[in-house]
Amino acid sequence: MRRPLPTWPVAFGSFVLGFTVADVTGVRPLGGLVLLGGVLWCLPRWWRGAGPSAAIGLALAYFAAFVASHGFADVVGAYPSVFVLGAALGGACWALVDARERSPA
Repeated sequence: MRRPLPTWPVAFGSFVLGFTVADVTGVRPLGGLVLLGGVLWCLPRWWRGAGPSAAIGLALAYFAAFVASHGFADVVGAYPSVFVLGAALGGACWALVDARERSPA
C-alpha cells in the first residue's frame, strides 16, 4: 500500500516559501496566500490522521509560528527565525500526525 506524502515537509516548506515570496516580491498578501495554501493542504490530512483537536491545534500552531516569527526575527534575523519556527512546526506535524501514519498498526 502506498503511503501518503507526510505533512511536515508541506507545513515547513509553505512556511518558508510564504515568507520568501513576501520578501522577494514585496507583496505580503501573496506570501500569505502561500501560507494559507499550506494550511489548507495539510488540514484535512491532520484531521484524518489525528482528529479534529490535533488538526485545529496544528492550524493554530501554524498561525502562532507566523506571529512569533516576527518578534523572533528581531533577535536572530528574519530567515533564521522563519527556519527555526518552521522546523518546530514541521516537528509538531511529524510528532502528532506523520509518525502515527508511519507506524505499523
